[in-house]
Amino acid sequence: MLKRVGMLVVLAMAMPLAAFAGSQVDFTNAGGTLTGSSSGMSLTNSVLIAVNGLNGSSLVNGVSLGTFSFSTGALTSGNLQMGATFAGGGNFSIVGNGINGVTAGTIFTGSFSGPVTWSVITLANGTHNYTLVGSIVGTFANGQSANGVTVQLSYNTGKGWFNGRVKGSSGDTNISTAVTPEPGTFALFGAGAGLLGIGGLLRKRLMAV
Repeated sequence: MLKRVGMLVVLAMAMPLAAFAGSQVDFTNAGGTLTGSSSGMSLTNSVLIAVNGLNGSSLVNGVSLGTFSFSTGALTSGNLQMGATFAGGGNFSIVGNGINGVTAGTIFTGSFSGPVTWSVITLANGTHNYTLVGSIVGTFANGQSANGVTVQLSYNTGKGWFNGRVKGSSGDTNISTAVTPEPGTFALFGAGAGLLGIGGLLRKRLMAV
């Protein structure tokens, strides 16, 4: 009897923990064209080449699994050549093409949730690498809210400075989801706590016999 109650307690406590659990999905993109002005930065025609964790699946690679694009808010400080900060907003979109089990259609849509950083590093050979980093917020196709970070890196402009347009190199975007507890979840949690109490009482009673 005590063993059976113990099993019920474990199951009841596991259910709310599962409901609170979140997940992470990682997207890798390559190529495309990055353009920039005082109005903002935008990436177009970039290709989705890897997805990990979508719908609980493992890593999926492909020459083209879909498209990846974004735009930021307007320039707030600095300049396009030496590094800058752009306002949040704009849009952020990841669309799958149904290949290798990746969702066909919109996977994630959102916008930048805060300032976007555009920085430059001058390499030993005199060429310049530009990197864009920003936090994003939005929803997956199933309506689930999510947030994350995107790092778009190694936009090399040779020995010249960024002039407003450059071919993309690669990028990585990690998006986390968190399940919002529903009233039923709290009820399950209460049931689990109740079973713990019952288990404790039964244990005391059996010890007293």
